Amino acid sequence: MNENPNKPSRIGYAPVNGLKIYFEVHGLPRSDIPPLVLLHGGGDTIETSFGRILPSLARDRQVIAFEQRGFGHTADDDRPFGFEDSADDTAALLEYLQIKRADLFGFSNGGSIALHVAIRHPTLVRRLVVCTAIMKRAWVSSQFWEAMKTAEPNTMPPELRDAYLKVAPHADNLESFFFKCRNRMRDFKDVPDESLRAIKAPTLVLSSDGDVMLPEGSVALFRLLPHAQLAILPGVQHMQITSKTNVLIPMISEFLTAL
Repeated sequence: MNENPNKPSRIGYAPVNGLKIYFEVHGLPRSDIPPLVLLHGGGDTIETSFGRILPSLARDRQVIAFEQRGFGHTADDDRPFGFEDSADDTAALLEYLQIKRADLFGFSNGGSIALHVAIRHPTLVRRLVVCTAIMKRAWVSSQFWEAMKTAEPNTMPPELRDAYLKVAPHADNLESFFFKCRNRMRDFKDVPDESLRAIKAPTLVLSSDGDVMLPEGSVALFRLLPHAQLAILPGVQHMQITSKTNVLIPMISEFLTAL
């Protein structure tokens, strides 16, 4: 058991696809289950997506968290943000860390990225936990997509703005960062049903009835995935979901350790 799951046992920067990706390793490795990789949401850092839940996840297993290109501690380049690119970056990071197979827990855009990893790099994935994993435009209200067309930096949630400014290597890139996050959603393309049906990894689909993703979308994803379970939390807003550790930790732990 890790005596201090709040403190990373390792921090580093991995050379990944022309970038240096910031990562943290928490907890101790186990021989019976692979590491759990955390994929944060759009506009987020490790802390804003997983700060509340990460210590509990790392109490009895190894957890690897990293910040995607342009997010948090990881510097950006001139490429746009893309779900497929983030999936490939995830695979390259695991290769750098010499991890041949992992469980993935993705929140929001990170949930979508986790599913793209399973589509593009299926042998890397043992089990998936995906929270608000939008894969089709119909799974979100039309008002959301309209807002993405014209959103400006002043609409960025203050907690995400503050987190970026606190750790970004080039804090003056905030406006560029915002528009790249916005444009990834503005230009969102549906993932074909057959790609989702091809995912063989057992998957826990999480959302809430107060989420950005409509409950109908969560049910649709659950129906498309051949080996899925579904949990919709009541009365919880999007950014609050991963703070509900008393509900999520038993559920996620049981799912990830099931035979």
